[in-house]
Amino acid sequence: MCKEIVRTPESCGKLTFPVSLKQPGPRDVTIQCFIKRDKSNLTYHLYLCLSPAALLVENGKFLLSAKRTRRTTCTEYVISMDAENISRSSNTYIGKLRSNFLGTKFLIYDTQPPHSGANIPAPGRSSRRFYSKKVSPKVPSGSYNIAHITYELNVLGTRGPRRMHCVMHSIPASALEPGGTVPGQPDHLLPPRSLEDSFRSMSFSKSLDYSTEFSSSRFSEIMGAAMGTANVPDSERSKMPLVLKNKSPRWHEQLQCWCLNFRGRVTIASVKNFQLIAAQPAAGPSQPPHPPPPPPPPDHDKVILQFGKVGKDMFTMDYRYPLSAFQAFAICLSSFDTKLACE
Repeated sequence: MCKEIVRTPESCGKLTFPVSLKQPGPRDVTIQCFIKRDKSNLTYHLYLCLSPAALLVENGKFLLSAKRTRRTTCTEYVISMDAENISRSSNTYIGKLRSNFLGTKFLIYDTQPPHSGANIPAPGRSSRRFYSKKVSPKVPSGSYNIAHITYELNVLGTRGPRRMHCVMHSIPASALEPGGTVPGQPDHLLPPRSLEDSFRSMSFSKSLDYSTEFSSSRFSEIMGAAMGTANVPDSERSKMPLVLKNKSPRWHEQLQCWCLNFRGRVTIASVKNFQLIAAQPAAGPSQPPHPPPPPPPPDHDKVILQFGKVGKDMFTMDYRYPLSAFQAFAICLSSFDTKLACE
């Protein structure tokens, strides 16, 4: 009876229970949120806007939090459902974001397993390696790579907006087609696994090496496979992951800056601001000439996620189907990370 009464955000447009944070947002409207950054302790808190003036009075319902940790070769953002206890040892830990040293490549990890047909890349050598002394019964051993995020290198050093792509391995591209859905939506959040199960699924190493996870060839292979679907049979194309890209801004001559229409939700120009739309597959190099393809479906033109600055440490985050609040928050966290070679 409860499942019949409690509807998903996709159908009701509201975040009701904690599991809603990992379910896709509504199709026709966006869920408006804001992020508060605290530089003193490197934390980020996501809130649901409760009113149009929520940003002015900082009035919102707490949803998620994240804490940034800088390591020797990477940066990690631990994501939690608790506003204060933000750690992997907490039972409110639900995933993380990890970047390479330059802040140009990111991986999103989820504690929930994706649907059985998800196009998840094979793990690298460093996957699931931990210090044996750090293993805790409370640490969730489920760590599923659900997305790759890349920011293009600015080799010319020219000023301009960042260019980014997101490969959402847990969301098929067919989700945006008419009648499409996101398979394997969770109806509950999984509790942390037992210590016995954790030992079964872990291998131990004296050191952690994330280099294979962020190798250029690995990312190029994943991105190329996701984007180059022109020669893929229709039966297989529906299984390809959804790829998101940033919407290209326009240069405003009078303002002398790059501009996007955020419909009043962003008020301060920043290199961190972005809008994500669905990317169209690249054409195959050996294809014979064809007539121009039909215009993309309406869902491909809609802004799926937008993020922008409204104050010194205040940012808006608006998302819609097929992203969940957790996925949208993780993508936005990647924009906070310093990008030494992108700007």
